[in-house]
Amino acid sequence: MSAKNANGPNGKKPASAATNLIAGGTAGMMEALVCHPLDTVKVRMQLSKRARAPGVKARGFVATGREIVRRETALGLYKGLGAVLSGIVPKMAIRFTSYGWYKQALCNKETGQLSGSANMLAGLAAGVTEAVAVVTPMEVIKIRLQAQQHSLADPLDAPKYRSAPHALLTVVKEEGFGALYRGVSLTALRQGTNQAANFTAYSELKALLQKWQPEYSEKELPSYQTMVIGLISGAMGPFSNAPIDTIKTRLQKTPAEPGQSALSRITAISSEMFKQEGARAFYKGITPRVMRVAPGQAVTFTVYEYIKERLERSNWSIVGGNKYNE
Repeated sequence: MSAKNANGPNGKKPASAATNLIAGGTAGMMEALVCHPLDTVKVRMQLSKRARAPGVKARGFVATGREIVRRETALGLYKGLGAVLSGIVPKMAIRFTSYGWYKQALCNKETGQLSGSANMLAGLAAGVTEAVAVVTPMEVIKIRLQAQQHSLADPLDAPKYRSAPHALLTVVKEEGFGALYRGVSLTALRQGTNQAANFTAYSELKALLQKWQPEYSEKELPSYQTMVIGLISGAMGPFSNAPIDTIKTRLQKTPAEPGQSALSRITAISSEMFKQEGARAFYKGITPRVMRVAPGQAVTFTVYEYIKERLERSNWSIVGGNKYNE
């Protein structure tokens, strides 16, 4: 993913779909396992309405995390993980594969060079693609599971949704298939801006490090450097679209009301939040979100680059091993 060329170091061909599936899926699973507890804390903070009560101070992310563990055990932090893991492989495969496709479509056909604006547009398009294809249904199910505040230690405290598959079936049965795409426009906007900022920052920082270190100008950077620039690039998105993410979370948590359009629902949620909780409510969960997304992207890029490089050096024909070493 060089910033100078739409292909990669030494002008080699982009990774195959199989490579993106394996490398991206592995990277996504590692990211989910490491960072999901922070996502649960973020969702609970975004859904919290403590600020509505006069004189009641909203919980911070540490206090929210402690409350979840106290009431629901440590496993409560992993609610919704099944929904994430079931969608993470296709999500990451689509993200990296579509990003490569869009870069190829937007680059200069004669030189293979990709401008900064074209790279940003490729990231934006990749984010929208993954949002429509995978992320929106996955987020709806994940948020429904994370919003449940039952104790996993008490077998008598039965939740409405027992698991990701059960939540999927229940939502479709009670609300229709369209409920899985509630908030798709906001999700697409969030994912698009996330990946536009993410891939652009990552590519520019990577190109800068390769310029400073000529020995890496034609090959991948060391893993620790990939992790650092992944961490920095991952922090860009959350700050740019925090209000979008908060509104989206509240929209996807509740069933739709008959006769109410998506736009009117979004407007109603935004207006209610501002009137009852103030402008700061739109940034609820920003701290755990940055703490979840930034290291998550560091893990994703590091694992993805490592696995991709190993696959391309292998003799596995299914991933195009060795054929890229041109």
